[in-house]
Amino acid sequence: MKPVVPMNVFPRRDLLKAGGALLIGVTIGGAARAQEADGVGVVLGPDQPDPKSLDTWIAIHADNTATVFIGFVELGQGCSTALLQLAAEELDLDMSQVKSIRLESHTMPNQGGTVASASIARGGPRIRSAAAEARQALLKMASQQLNAPVDRLTVSKGVVSVTGDAKKSATYGELVGGKPFHLSYTGKAPLKSFRDYKLVGTRIVRRDIPDKAAGKYVHMQHVRVAGMLHGRVVRPRGQGAYGGGARVLSVDESSIADIHGARVIRKRDFVGVIAANEWDAVRAASQLKVTWDRPAALPGTAGMHRHMRAAKTIDRVVLNKGEVTVALNGAAHAIMRTYQGPYQGHAPLGPNCALADVKADSALVMCSTQNIYGARDKVAQVLGLPVEKVTIRYYEGSGTYGRSCHDDAAQAAAILSQAAGQPVRLQFMRWDEHGWDNFGPAHLADVRAGIDAAGKIVAYEYHGWQHNWTITETSQQLALGTPAAESSGSVSQEVSPFNLGAMYVIPNMRLVNHRVDGVRGCLKGANLRSPLDLSFSFASEQTIDELAELAGMDRYEFRKRNIADERWLGVLNAVAQAANWSPGKSGSRSSAKIVTGRGIAVGTHTSSYAAAVAEIEVDRDTGKIVAKHMYGALDAGQAVNPAFLENQISGMLVQATSRMLKEEVTFSDTNVTSLDWNSYPILRFEECPNVTPIVVQRLDQPSSGGGEEVLGPAAAAIANALYDATGVRLREYPLTPARVLAALRRK
Repeated sequence: MKPVVPMNVFPRRDLLKAGGALLIGVTIGGAARAQEADGVGVVLGPDQPDPKSLDTWIAIHADNTATVFIGFVELGQGCSTALLQLAAEELDLDMSQVKSIRLESHTMPNQGGTVASASIARGGPRIRSAAAEARQALLKMASQQLNAPVDRLTVSKGVVSVTGDAKKSATYGELVGGKPFHLSYTGKAPLKSFRDYKLVGTRIVRRDIPDKAAGKYVHMQHVRVAGMLHGRVVRPRGQGAYGGGARVLSVDESSIADIHGARVIRKRDFVGVIAANEWDAVRAASQLKVTWDRPAALPGTAGMHRHMRAAKTIDRVVLNKGEVTVALNGAAHAIMRTYQGPYQGHAPLGPNCALADVKADSALVMCSTQNIYGARDKVAQVLGLPVEKVTIRYYEGSGTYGRSCHDDAAQAAAILSQAAGQPVRLQFMRWDEHGWDNFGPAHLADVRAGIDAAGKIVAYEYHGWQHNWTITETSQQLALGTPAAESSGSVSQEVSPFNLGAMYVIPNMRLVNHRVDGVRGCLKGANLRSPLDLSFSFASEQTIDELAELAGMDRYEFRKRNIADERWLGVLNAVAQAANWSPGKSGSRSSAKIVTGRGIAVGTHTSSYAAAVAEIEVDRDTGKIVAKHMYGALDAGQAVNPAFLENQISGMLVQATSRMLKEEVTFSDTNVTSLDWNSYPILRFEECPNVTPIVVQRLDQPSSGGGEEVLGPAAAAIANALYDATGVRLREYPLTPARVLAALRRK
């Protein structure tokens, strides 16, 4: 199958040094109340729009346009355009005829959080189905008005015509424009065949890009309202152990007496300052003297993984098939390796921000969040208001892909506004954002695997240690004294049956999850893009590479011999072809100062199929790794807009490079110490690799996740490329110059 280079690729910026994009097409087998929303009355329940009402999802206007009500947030992934693409396709409208409105609780359907690549995979079917149902209803109306059976009607750009009688037509706007459907949403309307698509699968330009490129887009950090105050939180520089919070021993309010109008807001252990002038708020937060209790309750960065292994754990066998021990004992070659992954931060380029206007009996909070209804629940808790009295209005912030401090900022702004009796704009400082983030949890892995004499994997065992995610935001914990708590666990918080061995045919497998108590001796943790998958792939795919070497086989050929199915083979072949992979043994023995290497890997998150190739250079004198070119292939089923998936793949390749080579949260026995871009470095623009994204298009398959799946294999490919370049393996990341030099010396 020969890759086809699309003709209308959106030009990449030079700072991303992007390479070509490849597109591969494949086909295989209470009391209701009314509220005005963009001129159309939408019937709402006391809490949120009724998902069983068609009017919750679609509104048709008299000018023959439609408003689509979307419950997912735009985080930079393009869903605000792609979901409209789906709706326009089913409605037979042009893209110029569809739009959405700003997300706000009470007006938008509750579709859950914009997490786990959910906007298209989970949100798309509902939007598509609602649009199909609206079209069906409109055709029935047209049938009556035009006195023609539905099967004789055709639609183009919202104009319904009678086949064979062009004079008989009616627009959607003439049929129902400006009025509700007053119909139930059943989800039973027939959908278009993929063979009839005109919009889905095409490269529609994103709606948000022109304003973003021109600097006109309104991000959360730009929002201002009349009469607002500016606020800052006051916390220790860097969080301690999650369960310890931050206990205030004393506050000296006289220490900011010289800053005119500055005021201290305290609620239990929550401390903040407000002022009419933003610089005064910044100065007051820095100058306020607060004495904190700082217990030594952390194991420190160097002791983290020992702490995890020694900790009391809740163990669960995630998968157990065959006889792993027997198979390993009888294997021609068997290995056991231990790998370590760090805490990593969301580290948005712009620290989180929120603006709250809290009244005696209601509150409006403008913020970034992954879930407007989830954020509303959290704000209502700290304010002591009923949830239906709190409104969340969404504004996009600086992208983080995961639960960074956006909900924490919303709570903090609400607390300050409630105390001040005025609107308050709360902006975190860099040390607040870096030091009090909900970090991606650290991970420890023991991997055992074996092959037979023919190079087939016969057994695979994975033991993984990590803790679950926190569910208490810092502002709530400090202001209300809410005990620290962890979530009950999900597939993204434990050893993965999707990303550990599932891509290969392995008759004997055991996956064991060791859940560490994250409230004792650990930092706050939460979902960071592709949760835990960098650690999983780093461990698992290096093990696969070692098995290939023991079998005396090329790494790509070894994976092909053991691959699980056609779709895994599809991405593996696609990325190898794009990178012009040439077979050969891994593990350079060159003594040159600069050596080069290539690595390959496959992986996913909880859905879809991905593979990556990394091309790197290593300076043997300094230990510095430079990623020269990264290739990523993704099969996410039906790609609604291939250009958006290419953007996602490109971003994942760059972010994987940064996280694999540079990013690591550091901490002492009392607090986090990586509080800025020097102590928590990320990939700089000039260090960005060339990237080649490859979309394996399968229009006949359901859309699956497209925002996380390439990260794991891309990170593992870099680790495998290091071995190819130097003949040494690192079993802890990030692959810093110091660790590379130490490994070279050991060699």
